[in-house]
Amino acid sequence: MPRLAREKSRTGVYHVMLRGINRQIIFEEDEDRRKFLETLKRFKESSLFDLYAYCLMDNHVHLLIKENDESISVSIKRISCSYVHWYNTKYERCGHLFQDRFKSEKIETSLSFLRVLRYIHQNPLKAGLARTVFDSSWTSIHEYRDKADLITIDKGLSLFHADRNLALDHFNACMTEESEEQCMSNEPRIKVSDSQLLDYLRSKGVIEKNKLQQMKKEDRDAILTNLKEIKGVSIRQISRVTGISKSVIERVGRGDRHCPHVRPAPIYDSGNPVVPNRENLMF
Repeated sequence: MPRLAREKSRTGVYHVMLRGINRQIIFEEDEDRRKFLETLKRFKESSLFDLYAYCLMDNHVHLLIKENDESISVSIKRISCSYVHWYNTKYERCGHLFQDRFKSEKIETSLSFLRVLRYIHQNPLKAGLARTVFDSSWTSIHEYRDKADLITIDKGLSLFHADRNLALDHFNACMTEESEEQCMSNEPRIKVSDSQLLDYLRSKGVIEKNKLQQMKKEDRDAILTNLKEIKGVSIRQISRVTGISKSVIERVGRGDRHCPHVRPAPIYDSGNPVVPNRENLMF
């Protein structure tokens, strides 16, 4: 069966995850991590992509990256092939190291950019490898706070505030704020069937989806919030089963929890100011 084409981002920005084949370790020691970052830097200069964030875990890598003239698929292939050659030589092995096809999700709004930025920096914390988001040595968070070398930081910081000092304050607050974003996970995917969701709704007295739509907003939102907290359930699936729009479901239970420190300042496109919208603003 042919592979589905990778979804194309209108902004050219992607959240990419590279993981070891069969979830095997890809970084045995710090020298390996340094080599991978050197490889990223070398190909950033030759392939001319922008890199906004990274996180190196033992058996996988997260990148927030923007393609320019060269497609993201070609750039990631160059990076992975170069690192695998070095790794195989060092450890006297042969064969694949990374899973054949990297995972990616398109990033097309300012809010999704910031969610992924935080998710990537919080990876070691959520894995129990760091006490705070600032403790890990192998994420790009220190380039935002100290000195940028590999990372392009201006895009991310500009979404918080025009003043750099205030932007850094808001950045720090957003990165340390507790969140439950999943984005792309390295864990086995759990699937929940539509019939299981319908069974849950019936247990709450919702026999038909129209009844859910006719409930008081507070009661409806409580049920939707519980549905969103079930592992393996997507917003698209909840929308399909309940008949409630995805935009409504996305807002339920979220409030301003996702990076409330974002400054909704005007973003400029070809010199023309665009009215900002945190939900669907193209950046």
